[in-house]
Amino acid sequence: MKFSWFRTFIVHSWFDNRIFMELPQVRNDNVSRLLNRDEIVRDTASQIMKDFGMFGVEITFSGKVQNAYDELHSQLTVQISELIQTNYDKLLSVLYQVDITDREIARAEQELPHYSHIEIIAHQVIVRDLKKVLLRRYFKTSQ
Repeated sequence: MKFSWFRTFIVHSWFDNRIFMELPQVRNDNVSRLLNRDEIVRDTASQIMKDFGMFGVEITFSGKVQNAYDELHSQLTVQISELIQTNYDKLLSVLYQVDITDREIARAEQELPHYSHIEIIAHQVIVRDLKKVLLRRYFKTSQ
């Protein structure tokens, strides 16, 4: 089961007036409510492309926010699988750059049992880079 919430995030209004008052907690079960604006999705995609691009791993984004999760998740899954087979050290460097811990992966495996290990890692990259985008926005608006 892919995350259909990513296609419908525009209808959510969680951010309206609240993101700028308190720092949101990003968890596997509430990502859909946090991805409710096109610019947040685009910024998250840009952050993923930047993090992977630092290591010569190309991730692209078409700009179609309604399919963003599937598009990014699919590419990340392929690239992570390739890195596991050909350059595991580079994968570890990318995951260090993104700031994904073993504990977060283990927790996600419990919460998302329908995902393979590689799909979990790809999902966690999206979640972590979404957190980065939200933190940047939070501190930018609180200044």
